[in-house]
Amino acid sequence: MCGKENLSRRETGLTKKLLDKDAKRLYCLDCLAQYLEVDTESLLEKVEEFRAQGCMLF
Repeated sequence: MCGKENLSRRETGLTKKLLDKDAKRLYCLDCLAQYLEVDTESLLEKVEEFRAQGCMLF
């Protein structure tokens, strides 16, 4: 975890959606991608999918 402050809504939403809705540790996009062993582009695509589904986290 990089310690980045002021995470975006996208970053906090992804952490909660993909890891745990009550997550206490939040990840920036790059750290979340590394943690999940995926590329950041894949995560950004997931954000768009979740938005299209009406997810309120984004």
